[in-house]
Amino acid sequence: MIASIKGTITYKNDNFLIVETGGIGFKVFCTKQTAAQAREGESIFLHTQHIVREDGMFLYGFEKLEERDLFAQVISVSGIGPKLGLAMLSALSAEAIQRAVMQEQDEVFSRVPGIGEKTAKKIVLLLKDKITPLLQEAGLEAIPDIDSDLLQALVGLGYSLNEAQKAVASIPRDAPQELEDRLRIALQYFTA
Repeated sequence: MIASIKGTITYKNDNFLIVETGGIGFKVFCTKQTAAQAREGESIFLHTQHIVREDGMFLYGFEKLEERDLFAQVISVSGIGPKLGLAMLSALSAEAIQRAVMQEQDEVFSRVPGIGEKTAKKIVLLLKDKITPLLQEAGLEAIPDIDSDLLQALVGLGYSLNEAQKAVASIPRDAPQELEDRLRIALQYFTA
């Protein structure tokens, strides 16, 4: 199995990179964020998940080890294949996925294109026991209810879930706990 890859980016697309190492170009599927940040001609290191199926061998790359481990757990849920798992990690941060599972917020997953209500509930149900150790390893805390409401408010205002998560993450720890105040601070993230 291929656990990681380091090489030069020779081609980039919206959802994959060609990483050349040792004279061989590997097609590595990645999140939209990783692809957007990649630059042809630059060196890159990715933690990878190597998947072998009847129709071929596929390599999925992640900048953080936690993302790769989370990807492996997400695709262990029946009905979630690698493409949908990658779409989930493109739409949601690893932290947001972990928090949504721990707080049983299946509606977070049903906002990801290709994931329906039943699959979203299945993700929460099947990953609840698996995600807990990852949360503890990463030192993450469960998302406070106030920030859950804040995420929903930002999405309701038309921001993508990913944008909303970044805005919520930018709020200082000592910020007021009232929803209106936190919303005002989060909106400043978009004007900065």
